[in-house]
Amino acid sequence: MHIAWLGKKSPFCGNVTYSREVTNALLDRGHQVSFLHFAQRRKPDDQLPDYQEVSIPCFYKSQIYTIPSPRSSKVLVEALKSLAPDVVHASLTLSPLDFRLPEICEELGIPLVATFHPPFDHKLRNLTSGTQHLTYQLYAPCLAKYDRVIVFSNIQRDLLHRLGVPLDRIAVIPNGVDPNRYRPGYKPLPSQLNAKRTFIYQGRISTEKNVESLLKAWKLADMGPNCQLIMVGDGPLKSSLEATYGLDQGVVWMGFEASEQRRIQLLQGADVFILPSLVEGLSLSLLEAMSCGVACLATDAGADGEVLEDGAGVVLNTQRVTAQLQTLLPLFRDHPEMTELLGRKARERVLSRYTLSQNISQVEKIYEQLHVSQPRPLSILQS
Repeated sequence: MHIAWLGKKSPFCGNVTYSREVTNALLDRGHQVSFLHFAQRRKPDDQLPDYQEVSIPCFYKSQIYTIPSPRSSKVLVEALKSLAPDVVHASLTLSPLDFRLPEICEELGIPLVATFHPPFDHKLRNLTSGTQHLTYQLYAPCLAKYDRVIVFSNIQRDLLHRLGVPLDRIAVIPNGVDPNRYRPGYKPLPSQLNAKRTFIYQGRISTEKNVESLLKAWKLADMGPNCQLIMVGDGPLKSSLEATYGLDQGVVWMGFEASEQRRIQLLQGADVFILPSLVEGLSLSLLEAMSCGVACLATDAGADGEVLEDGAGVVLNTQRVTAQLQTLLPLFRDHPEMTELLGRKARERVLSRYTLSQNISQVEKIYEQLHVSQPRPLSILQS
């Protein structure tokens, strides 16, 4: 089957990782994939009709949203007419073009699938979560026009249904990881990380990730010289927080790590993974840590609490992260048997629910159902 995938290749974020993992897996299974992505400059080799990668012009793109240029719709329509795919799958980038896609694909007679994964907190406990909830309210009428909308959790499905998206158009297909790549296997951390117990955070250093609450808890818990907190990632708060919480307090700032193998090594060498977010979709970093057999603590923002429910990890409340971690961190420092048990349970949970292979098989079923139920009109086949 030929899939036209509309997503992001940069800047690095969960959407980029999701697009890369799913499209590579589809290619491995023998599908043809054309990747349409936003770029501020159109490359010379992106000329119709001989490409498998197409640049859609845009004025601006960030980890959160994209502003397409006025020509973006025309370029997209031309590309889809030339490619004549069996299905269009949009990993939505929060851009105005998302609202035009149903009309474009309906005119061309091509089934349209969306993956909708903005972060959220269904309990509306703070300003950040309230802002994200407005995104769901804004998108719901548009999503109701897509042939199928993929979300990562039952919580997201229920929220969108309450906002008017028909249940039969929503498919819950969680994020997935490759457990053969992300697997337990102790790898010694660098010599400068000379600690008996290591705790790790991997992700963006920004307000919605609530990393300052983690750092405050670490300082208040007074973890001692044999423990270190490894901070992997970059973001707008990194400089100020790094200046306040440094190596003298057992905090090691690694910065952004582009190498997947290096990130896996860091997880395999850690004892505990901590994710203190205020809002989330379904954290791929959390699933990666779980798949590596690391004991995990995460807030119940987004679907992360659903992932860790029933003993697969420790679920925190987003409103009292510092106080909760101040109590829990010394327990994980002093009781290695507890981290080992939770690490095994985390790995088992990933194997049962969150493997990439399971994810792709479910996505393929959606493509097949839509392809059979919506035969392509003669006009698109002859274009």
